[in-house]
Amino acid sequence: MRNSISHFSFLTLFVRLVHAPSIKINIFARIRYKLGYIEYYMKKIIFVGFLGLILLASCSINRMAINAVSNALTGTGSADVFTTDSDPQLVGDAMPFAIKLYETLLSQNPNHQGLLLTTGSLFIMYANAFVQGPAEMLDPIFDYQERIDGMDRAKDLYLRGYDILVSALDKKYPGFSSAKVNEGTLDPYLSRMRKDNVPLIYWTVAGGLSAYSIDMFDFELNSKIPEWGALMARAYELNPDFNNGAIDEFYILYYAALPEILGGNRSLAEFHFNQALEKSHGLTASPYVSYARVISVADQDYDSYREKLEMALAIDPDEDPSNRLVNILSQRRARHMLDTAYEYFSFLPFGNWDDNDWDDY
Repeated sequence: MRNSISHFSFLTLFVRLVHAPSIKINIFARIRYKLGYIEYYMKKIIFVGFLGLILLASCSINRMAINAVSNALTGTGSADVFTTDSDPQLVGDAMPFAIKLYETLLSQNPNHQGLLLTTGSLFIMYANAFVQGPAEMLDPIFDYQERIDGMDRAKDLYLRGYDILVSALDKKYPGFSSAKVNEGTLDPYLSRMRKDNVPLIYWTVAGGLSAYSIDMFDFELNSKIPEWGALMARAYELNPDFNNGAIDEFYILYYAALPEILGGNRSLAEFHFNQALEKSHGLTASPYVSYARVISVADQDYDSYREKLEMALAIDPDEDPSNRLVNILSQRRARHMLDTAYEYFSFLPFGNWDDNDWDDY
């Protein structure tokens, strides 16, 4: 009976609701309102979703464009515009803009290995050729402060490039930067490195050691020498002919300048000097300059010093267009070293002098 009443009450209520004009209108109005509300939000959701798709597509296109530009600016031969130039001042004036351009691209594309390598190596090239080089040619007495400031700036630039290159190795080999030779944790990383990693290894070590050569009391850099030595040894193992003997040339300075306790070795410096000449077919001036600077001076052998610098000056920069700028800069340094030989050999007279003056000694 209770169920029948309940059923009856429900049917009665339903019939009344359907046939009651005011209630009927009110219900359908509410239904239309709800439907309109739902339609509004559906349109809003669709619009937001469509806008999101446009933004995603735009971001994707932007990333593609940045990648395309990054690839174009870091591809094979991208550095030729600098290295083949015959005007060092033009290149020196242009390089800061180029560095900032690459840094801007790198901020938008921080994992691009080509950008990391190019940006880091440009810092190191610029520091060496256009900051440290000119600073070293300043008079150590009359231009003392300017010389010190230039060397400090060069060290800062070396380290900026070095940090970028270490980050590239860390991205490629996570955990690399904390690996140590004396803990045996570097070897697994070295074994994974391949021939295409050699440019990255080379510039990383060159940047770090160049900074250290300016400030040999930087004990934090000093502690990294074993890792740098192991890295460059791996690079030489993978590609001993890299850049026509660039690693051999590096080793001239490395083995001749470092004390034996840190890995210095005179006979190896001599060996790599000969290797550098052979691999560059005698068309590169810088091995001669390096030899004179670190071996002839250490031996206080002026005859060898003068001979090597004159051989550097005898090279025609146009014979190897790909190395033209480096040869011009090396020859500029060779001339300066001949003019200021008295700074390296205490038995020579102070000031400008020529070979006829030398015959009297």
